Order: sequence, then structure tokens, then C-alpha cells
Amino acid sequence: MQKIKSLFVLLVALIAFTPVMVAAAEKIAVIDFAGAIFASDAAQQRAKDASEGSDFVALKAKYEGSAADFQALAKEAESKRLTWSQEQAADHQKKMEYAKADAELAGRKIKAEQQQLQQKIYQELLPKAQEALEMVIKEEGITILLKAESLVMASPESNVTAKVVDRLNKKPSQ
Repeated sequence: MQKIKSLFVLLVALIAFTPVMVAAAEKIAVIDFAGAIFASDAAQQRAKDASEGSDFVALKAKYEGSAADFQALAKEAESKRLTWSQEQAADHQKKMEYAKADAELAGRKIKAEQQQLQQKIYQELLPKAQEALEMVIKEEGITILLKAESLVMASPESNVTAKVVDRLNKKPSQ
């Protein structure tokens, strides 16, 4: 009876500590994959080139001009509102609405252009980033890789994002 009881306690202890022993044998790492792609030199250069492109510069100027027009009209309305007739006030309000709509439209276009650029950069650099990640996984002996955005907390030592960025920056750009 004593042997069965000892064997049972040993079996329970073995079952209880098996996950701890398995986890200790695994190398767990964390990656912000999109962050690695966008932090690479190639992505930064493409984003800079796009932001300096004539279309984007014109769109940004349109946004800034419309926003400035709206602010100037608002300031004028604040100072002269009491001296205007209802018709003048309505005309001025209409001008303000047009300026605001122009600024909002240009802002939405800028945001859409930026999202499209991010998608293009991501798709373009994805194969290189996957290759760089695979190399880091092999070099580090990583057996479990987790997405950074799915974690609440991780130690900085377990984050391999910077290593993937370094590897991406070493690869020749197309």
C-alpha cells in the first residue's frame, strides 16, 4: 500500500511539473513583425520618397491651405459677427463650411494615400522580412514565436524585432 501511495505521489508530481520542464526547454521569443518591416531602412526610404513626391506634397499643401482658410474665416467671423446682417453671416458660414469640407476631404485623401503606401511597402518587403525572421529563428534557436500585439507583457530580452530589422537592413534592397 505504501508503494502505491508513493508511486501515486510521484506520478502526480511528474504530471504537475511536466509543463514547467517543457517550457524551460523551449526558447520563447516575441516579434512585432509589421513594426520590423516599417522600421527597416528600405521602408523608411520608400516612405520618405513618397512623402516628398509631387502628388503628396500638392495634397498636403491643399490640406494645409484649406485648414488655414477655415481658421482665417473663423477668426474673421469671431471679430465681425456682430456687425453682419443675417445674409452676410449665412454667406460667411457657407464659406467656412466649404473650407472645412475641403480640408476634411484632403485629410481623408492623405490618410488613404498613407494607408495604400503602407500596404505596398508591407507587401513588397514581406518576403525579405520572412526570410530574415527565419534566419533569426535558426540563429537564436527559437522554438516558440509570439506576436507582440497578442501579449500583455514580455521581457525586452525575448523581443527579436530589432534583430529582424538589423537582418533586413543587411539584405540588399531591390
